[in-house]
Amino acid sequence: MEYSQESVIDAYRRDSSVNIQIRCASEIEPESVEWLWKDWLAKGKLAILAGQAGTGKTTICMNLAATISTGGKFPDGTTSPIGSILVWSGEDGIGDTLVPRLMAADADLSKIHFLNDVMDNFEIRSFNPAIDMQNLLIQAASIPDLALLVIDPIVNAVAGDGNSNNIVRKALQPIVDFASKRNCAVIGISHFSKGGQGKDPLERVTGSVAYGALARVVMSAAKVNDGDISKRILCRTKNNLGKDDGGFEYDIQQRNVKDEIFSSYVIWGIALEGSASELLIETTDESSYGCSEFLEELLASGRQDYRSIMQEGQNCGFNKDQLNRAKRKLKIHSHRTGFGKGSVVYWDLPPHKNHIDSIHSGLKEAPPMPPMVGGDHD
Repeated sequence: MEYSQESVIDAYRRDSSVNIQIRCASEIEPESVEWLWKDWLAKGKLAILAGQAGTGKTTICMNLAATISTGGKFPDGTTSPIGSILVWSGEDGIGDTLVPRLMAADADLSKIHFLNDVMDNFEIRSFNPAIDMQNLLIQAASIPDLALLVIDPIVNAVAGDGNSNNIVRKALQPIVDFASKRNCAVIGISHFSKGGQGKDPLERVTGSVAYGALARVVMSAAKVNDGDISKRILCRTKNNLGKDDGGFEYDIQQRNVKDEIFSSYVIWGIALEGSASELLIETTDESSYGCSEFLEELLASGRQDYRSIMQEGQNCGFNKDQLNRAKRKLKIHSHRTGFGKGSVVYWDLPPHKNHIDSIHSGLKEAPPMPPMVGGDHD
């Protein structure tokens, strides 16, 4: 028995509640991309900031958040529109790390908001980006001028195998939808995979290739060798919407933000030309590090909490025993703050090692500073 097209359509309409809409291209008005930061952060889109341990990825994000909160200048000299920022961090303390970094970057703290605990069936639990993005869309309606959402680390949005393309794509889609519906930029922070020197920089993003594929912009933070001098650079690794090359040198220094509380902040250096592959060709390779070198660089800008150190070490292929042996070799100080379940153990380099190298861009080297309060150098 043959069915006419009309009979099939009539049967579909009677039996299905699904209505698939098809639009003709001639009926669609073309739109330009809206940029929060031209060619770096697009409104309504997901961006990934990936890099080595110790390159200051979270500090960079706090600097960008501070810039947006005040309508300040981006590294290229362009002016940011003023907006609010929403931050979720699964690694850094808010009071002892993130807020001091925002203060060090001269942020308008009234424009910065943090995701706290979730009330779920009358029980309090931590925010989980893998399952809470839809509810966040509702709650974030209370921030009408939301311009940026920071998720640190983006891998925590994946409640499954982070190396599976299908699982990662499905997990990140609610974040992509959030960005689109709120027309805000989203930065997800990630790591470089260990031993990726010489590979395409996009392939060095930890986990499935879906992280880099779904993001419209991918940025890389790295420490590179320029002769005998190391310098930090931020560059564009991928951009589906605009320029996909170039970057900036930067340095990370410290300042006293309040009552002997010291925290890190970014000083931007010169603009760089070239593709990410060219700019990162002399990237310091984590796989060539010994554990001591890794730990010394990680703690170079101040003390960090034990949990973050163990996580960073694991990301770079070092186990707990190796890190503890390196701690003894470097004579790293260990001290605890607080009491009971709320206590935190910090590791800190000896005073003669606690410094920051200035980058090869003519920036003035900062004098040695007392240890900063809490948090890691990412």
